[in-house]
Amino acid sequence: MKTEFWTVDKNVDNLRNYPQITQSTQMLIRNEVVAFPTETVYGLGANAKSDEAVKKVFMAKGRPGDNPLIVHIASRTQLDELVEDVPGQAERLIEAFWPGPLTLIFNKKQGKLSDLVTAGLETVAIRMPDHPVALCLIQESGLPIAAPSANTSGRPSPTTAQHVKDDLSGKIAAIVDGGATGIGVESTVLDCTENTPVILRPGGVTREEIEAVIGEVRVDAALKNKAAAPKSPGMKYTHYAPKAPFILVDGNLSFMQELIDEKKLQGLKVGVFIAKEHENEIKADYILAPGTSSDLYTVATGLYDTLRKFDELEADFIFGEVFPVTGIGEAIMNRLLKAAGHEVVKQM
Repeated sequence: MKTEFWTVDKNVDNLRNYPQITQSTQMLIRNEVVAFPTETVYGLGANAKSDEAVKKVFMAKGRPGDNPLIVHIASRTQLDELVEDVPGQAERLIEAFWPGPLTLIFNKKQGKLSDLVTAGLETVAIRMPDHPVALCLIQESGLPIAAPSANTSGRPSPTTAQHVKDDLSGKIAAIVDGGATGIGVESTVLDCTENTPVILRPGGVTREEIEAVIGEVRVDAALKNKAAAPKSPGMKYTHYAPKAPFILVDGNLSFMQELIDEKKLQGLKVGVFIAKEHENEIKADYILAPGTSSDLYTVATGLYDTLRKFDELEADFIFGEVFPVTGIGEAIMNRLLKAAGHEVVKQM
């Protein structure tokens, strides 16, 4: 399959008149798969009403069929068409954070979406992206768009169109390049069908920000305990992993250096994922610092790009620094733990 690659300027006023947008819209209507930017990561978009289109998403990604997809919308009208009801807490969150990096789970209306989107669940995950290209494609197609991250399943998520091209060229109809994404980690997923909403995935909206709007929320046990049964089937899979073994180090820099030196004595090329404050205090073959501990949003923005760079460098083994689990740090550590398969070496 030939994959079209189109570049658009997300800042122009007449975005809908771009030929690339028109062609991408027509592809979505014809049940083809189109990758496009959002404010979090690049999404792999398809008509959420069509089994044919949704199957193409799963096939292109190599994604397990029991892993539900998030549906992207561009208006409140679309939301009301897809869900049974919108609880009061969800209403307040929509007012506060939509469009934006917050996915809310509702009880779905039957017969409105492909059952493949929801993986047999009675609920559906929905968000309204805060990106002009994504919103334009949704609006112009007139469709709810199922859009997981536009990468091979299990790989680091894509924050540039080139990342998408590296993984999916020849497997999808088109890639719309709207520049690098902003936030760098996926949306927060919050189940609003419970009396006390439950965070199933930390992301671009922090738990503290959510609780400031609706009060207490719970965190799904599977996020903290690898052995716990996940509330959503897709939560059981490993994600975001670089090709080389990746282990997190919970200890001081001297301890990390000892671990690095042990691997180097084995003849391995060792990479380190670390904060900029510490990059000159460690010695390894490849030292990559996505951002600073003093501003964890910079780490989030550069997280996936950094993990992919280790693949380009062909590192044999990677150690990663542990970051504070506060604010956006909760999302960062969720992704790093998944990338590491929850392998953490702790200093005794």
